[in-house]
Amino acid sequence: MNKNDIRLRIGFVLLPQFAMGAFAAFADLLGLLDAQTGTAGPCAWEVVAGTLIPVRSASGIQVVPTDLLGDPLRFDYVVVVGGPLPPAAEAGPALLAWLRQAARGGRHLVGLGNGVHVLARAGVLAGHRLCVGGDQYRDFADRFPAIPPERIVTDRPAVFDRRRITCAGGTAVTDVAVRILRRHLPQADIRRALRGLQIDAEGGRGGQIQPPPPGVPADSPPALRRAALVIEQYAGQIPSLGELADRLGLSPRQLQRLFRQHLDTTPQAYARGVRLRQAAWMLRHTGKSIAAIASDCGFSDAAHMGRVFRAEHGMAPGAWRRAGRGGRGGAGPEGPEDPGAGPGARGPGGQGPGRRDPQENTV
Repeated sequence: MNKNDIRLRIGFVLLPQFAMGAFAAFADLLGLLDAQTGTAGPCAWEVVAGTLIPVRSASGIQVVPTDLLGDPLRFDYVVVVGGPLPPAAEAGPALLAWLRQAARGGRHLVGLGNGVHVLARAGVLAGHRLCVGGDQYRDFADRFPAIPPERIVTDRPAVFDRRRITCAGGTAVTDVAVRILRRHLPQADIRRALRGLQIDAEGGRGGQIQPPPPGVPADSPPALRRAALVIEQYAGQIPSLGELADRLGLSPRQLQRLFRQHLDTTPQAYARGVRLRQAAWMLRHTGKSIAAIASDCGFSDAAHMGRVFRAEHGMAPGAWRRAGRGGRGGAGPEGPEDPGAGPGARGPGGQGPGRRDPQENTV
């Protein structure tokens, strides 16, 4: 196969502390496609950077770039590979300018993990829907307040929106890679490569759901998992029961039955638990005022949050914050990901599934 037979050119940009698994999922598939031909394969790919200094992954393994950034238009796709956590440092101006040049040239831009942060910082996601991990939503929204919340997707592991592709990372990266390859290469070649990697040959069809939040069983119905993810994302402005049900293609009664049957609670009580969990985490881990946290978490005011918070944790929000600074005073959640802070035997908010604060008029 000569140079003119190459059907797909991909440039990988590896961010510091990138997820090696995400990069390998993509690169292994490309490598096996090439190996199947016995010569130069249908795909050409490079790892590019501003320098040829090795890039360290989150696992400590280093990868040496194969080329400098150069002209981004030599690639059909530019894949920015990040890690599962918010980036520790901002991308440099040279990389951001390079990504903007790729966007102006009509190239497809892909953000894996926190690679979506770099695409957002470059300003190349304007007008597009994008995907972030559910546990990263709050950090992303705080970093990029100009991006409308309705464009940020947390209940799907990946979003394809025209020439922008974003993925929360993890095992969904393989699905993203397959969907991209299906656009350009023979299906039989892709199926053979997937079989060689012991991956379902029907992968890449989309439709998966991100892992559910704490307290929601992984084997629960997809509609329930999606509902929980939406509530987590919109904790500060959770839609009404009817709006949430419409989004999921259910009736309000069906949605309430799902929560009762599988979580032994109501959507309203579950939402209250999410608000409290996020408020507890923000009190311990941010310098925001109690009034600001109350607003961010969907309480009508600081007094409303204080009343509900005290009923759950046995102390006022200010006391909870002081206890956290002075060592681990009191029991409670260490962060949004703590399963103990999610819906449990007592019901979200510790108030039981049937009790509801009269000031809460949404889910």
